[in-house]
Amino acid sequence: MTIAASLYDWLKVLHIVAAMIWVGGAVTFSALAIYVLRRAERDTVSGFVTSLAVIAPLIFAPAMIAVLGLGIWLVLDSDAWDFGQTWVELALALFAATFLIGAVFQGRSAAGARRAAAAGDAGEAARPLRRWAWGTFLILLLTLVATWDMVLKPGLQRDTFGE
Repeated sequence: MTIAASLYDWLKVLHIVAAMIWVGGAVTFSALAIYVLRRAERDTVSGFVTSLAVIAPLIFAPAMIAVLGLGIWLVLDSDAWDFGQTWVELALALFAATFLIGAVFQGRSAAGARRAAAAGDAGEAARPLRRWAWGTFLILLLTLVATWDMVLKPGLQRDTFGE
């Protein structure tokens, strides 16, 4: 049995893996944020917000860039897809929304929590950390909508898939 994969197949695999890293990381950090907020101990809060400053640029940012870049490459590589299709436009809009939430809202919330934690005030750090957790929840909801969009491709005729 021979398994031959096209460039498109490999791009799709990498696109999905990048999305798994992004979403899986967000789920994990959301669960950790809930744990940290419930404990509300200075060292726990401080350690968590310090971890955010390291993990976000090393894991989340590259995964998000990979999702976008590979998604664009998939559209460019396929004769079936184009940037004027509803599902592609929706995917790009959802990406833009999650990127803005992450870059602006999440970044500011994490920085505020980091400043308060560095000053030794776990209670004050919890407030922006709680906002960060809600922002992450919103990002997760948007990525669920993006998953629905990728799988069902709204706006396409069903015969596009040979059905």
